[in-house]
Amino acid sequence: MSLPPQFDDALEQFERHLRAERGLAAHTVRGYLGDVQGLLEHVSRRGRREIADIDLADLRSWLANLSVRGRARSTIARRTSGAAAFTSWAHGRGLAGRDVGGLLARPKAARTLPTVLRADQIKAAIDGAKERADSGDPVAIRDWTITELLYATGIRVGELVALDVDDLDGHRRTVKVLGKGDKERSVPFGVPAERALAQWLDSGRPHLAVTVSGGSGSSGGSRGSGPALFLGVRGHRIDQRTVRRLIHEQMMEVEGAPDLGPHGLRHTAATHLLEGGADLRSVQELLGHATLATTQIYTHVSVERLKRAYDQAHPRA
Repeated sequence: MSLPPQFDDALEQFERHLRAERGLAAHTVRGYLGDVQGLLEHVSRRGRREIADIDLADLRSWLANLSVRGRARSTIARRTSGAAAFTSWAHGRGLAGRDVGGLLARPKAARTLPTVLRADQIKAAIDGAKERADSGDPVAIRDWTITELLYATGIRVGELVALDVDDLDGHRRTVKVLGKGDKERSVPFGVPAERALAQWLDSGRPHLAVTVSGGSGSSGGSRGSGPALFLGVRGHRIDQRTVRRLIHEQMMEVEGAPDLGPHGLRHTAATHLLEGGADLRSVQELLGHATLATTQIYTHVSVERLKRAYDQAHPRA
């Protein structure tokens, strides 16, 4: 539905605020805008035409409508946060006399523990990818390298596809990552990932790289591919969808393994680090979490895994 002019203007200004001032990722901005769009459409149907007219009853009516339509508690919690961010911004810009979103009680989302792979399962997945890479196929080498690096570093899939060749520091075995909020961090990786990267750069990437004129091969440079570390089959920077698909396909080949994507490898890396004795602060820094509370969920994963092992193995369990 079409929005009143002031609502349209406010939505555009809010988008600029999220992108330019808060520096949020594109998918986060889209999420906020979608939530606020839904709110503004709802209050428009209630007869509101200016931001200053929106009151607490309007917000509660919107959330109640979401609940009646069967939206999950996690979805309602997220949309409450989106509405609160918008009303806080509107109040700060003088579009509203008070921040009504700040008065909302925010429902707590039910938090489920992430699913992770066992050490033998991730080894089987990587060994399978390595076996295919031994054929010399550049795409297979790429897929093996991506799997090794995701598990070695625990970086997000968006961070992985944004990597450039120069982000690698081979001497220190670290990779420079640009995370959420444009925060940069250096993440170490081990010898297996180092070997995979060396093979990809020597024997894989040159065969997929394209020149400006569209030719392929290592001769003539790889300016068409730009500095991108990982490339798609057409020689340009790989996209997140391709990475998700290849990880899902690899998991399907491991007997008994859950169906996980790249984020599942991030969960797995964090859990295995903690189980191996890494301290929580170090894992927080490696993952690029803004708060320690986000990282603490992996301690719960480790405890739950320990409980399951105890129940299965102890005769007096």
